[in-house]
Amino acid sequence: MAKESEVKLTRFELEVMGALWELGSASVRELQERLPEGKRPAYTTVQTIVYRLEEKGAVRRVKKVGNAHVFEPVVTKRATVRRLFGELLGFFGGSPRAMMAQLVEAGHLTLEDLREGEEALARLEAGKGAAGAGTDEGAADKNASKGSAAASRKAGEGRGRR
Repeated sequence: MAKESEVKLTRFELEVMGALWELGSASVRELQERLPEGKRPAYTTVQTIVYRLEEKGAVRRVKKVGNAHVFEPVVTKRATVRRLFGELLGFFGGSPRAMMAQLVEAGHLTLEDLREGEEALARLEAGKGAAGAGTDEGAADKNASKGSAAASRKAGEGRGRR
């Protein structure tokens, strides 16, 4: 089975997984009914997608009720989102700044969004400081992340920005 972070999903597979993450576990019929009514695919189409997801290791069969198999997600939404953001960052040469600039230019990121992000970063840093206080491991992790962040910034300096 593939590692969670290695499972690549198509747009439609992500839509089906979204329904499965919401439901926790579901049959193909329940998943089909959860998809948007206006563009709801046929039962057999959803079934094919679910079987492909099973082959990829993204879902597993947990039980059978009558003739229907019930599936549950194996990959988490969090791991999937992280992988997708990693891929997206790759399009911007690994630069979060370039990606953020594009989001701002396209009108998808506001000053309020940036402030919320800043607050989230502050909470994350505060949590890291409290968790790593008094241990050599915490200090090593903090220094390693500072070094990798500095390396990322330095690598991004040579790229043109809009």
